[in-house]
Amino acid sequence: MSKFFFYCTLVLYGGATLAYLIYLLRTTPLLATWAHRLISAGFIAHLLSTIHRAVLTGQLPLTSMHESLSFFSLAIVGAFIFFERSYRVAILGSFVTPLALLAIIASSALPDEIRHISPILRSNWFWGHALMAFISYAAFTITFATSAMYLLQEHFLKRKRFGALFRKLPSLEIMDDISYRCLTIGFPLLTLAIISGAIWSVQAGGNYWNWADRKQVWSMITWFIYAALLHGRLTTGWRGRRAALLSILGFIVLLITFFGMRHSVTW
Repeated sequence: MSKFFFYCTLVLYGGATLAYLIYLLRTTPLLATWAHRLISAGFIAHLLSTIHRAVLTGQLPLTSMHESLSFFSLAIVGAFIFFERSYRVAILGSFVTPLALLAIIASSALPDEIRHISPILRSNWFWGHALMAFISYAAFTITFATSAMYLLQEHFLKRKRFGALFRKLPSLEIMDDISYRCLTIGFPLLTLAIISGAIWSVQAGGNYWNWADRKQVWSMITWFIYAALLHGRLTTGWRGRRAALLSILGFIVLLITFFGMRHSVTW
């Protein structure tokens, strides 16, 4: 059953992404409505697939790259739906849904065997760490998308190119506000994820921190970038272009951490 819903999700996310990309070129409210229906249906199917797999295994489906990518995609879409409905910005889907689709396509290409982690690693700290990390990643994905949209809109304004895409993009203030809200959600969760991960690391390996663990080190680098961004916004009023560029840098480092680094502890 989980596979059936998983492949339904692939189809629905693919259709929604196509609709959102066409929406970049054609301004039709009906297209935006259908894109939203498709992504919402895909999210429900994805949620059912994830829940079924969790019930089947008795654990959160976060123990392999297949499951992690699928969950990352689910979290991105959930965050997108929330902010799209909150701010009424359908165009955000043109920048976010391709990322969610790529994540689930990559997930579908990986072995989907069910893995059970070692008993010594069975800990609520691990599950809390993983869950908060993925939700923070999803929030930072929205920050990345709105930052890219911000730079694009700013480019149009500077060049005085007030075409169709310029009119579809929200104002710079709205994009900056969405980006900031996501940052205020993602950063505390990432902080808690690192703390809970360190506690879990004690249980698993006897140390809070292992400098030889590249995943831990790069997670801390990611944390410092977003900490600098939040600190700059709160104390020196960083907004606009500078905040957008730092958000994009933070997301690139986040992707390197997620895809390129591995924990020294394996399970």
